[in-house]
Amino acid sequence: MASKANLEAVEMLTEKLRSAKAIVFVDYKGITVNEDTKLRSEARNANVEYFVAKNRLFQIALKNVGIDVETKELTEGTTSFALGMEDGVAPSKLIYDFAKDFKGEKLKIKGGIIDGQVVDKATVEALAKLPSRSELLGMIAYGLLSPVRMLAVGLTNVAEQKEA
Repeated sequence: MASKANLEAVEMLTEKLRSAKAIVFVDYKGITVNEDTKLRSEARNANVEYFVAKNRLFQIALKNVGIDVETKELTEGTTSFALGMEDGVAPSKLIYDFAKDFKGEKLKIKGGIIDGQVVDKATVEALAKLPSRSELLGMIAYGLLSPVRMLAVGLTNVAEQKEA
């Protein structure tokens, strides 16, 4: 029979997974306490839920939310999880950028789940390299304002030529 603590942990994980847009599985072997603290702080700032849970309990919670995919390979060994609550790309970016500091020695992306489908490490890394939402909005704004700016410059030049 399952212990009360395990049942509560599964319930808590299930609630977190219900609101997650993306899940990144991370091998955190070798990371120090200070590095982990810094990662958790950056995760909070990025609105990413980063935590460690028992692999079997996490698999049960996935099934509870209707994600019935094989994650045995992703949950082998030391595994932590990064959940994107508002932005599906945020956990990928966070872990990828943080792992670059260690040159792939301590923090390694194992894979992820996006829209209920298991994705490999390469897909998670490709997502991490995409511009963030705010960067994309900035690019769109620049693109929309560029013709207006060019028109203003052109009109100013014409006005200066007429004055001369």
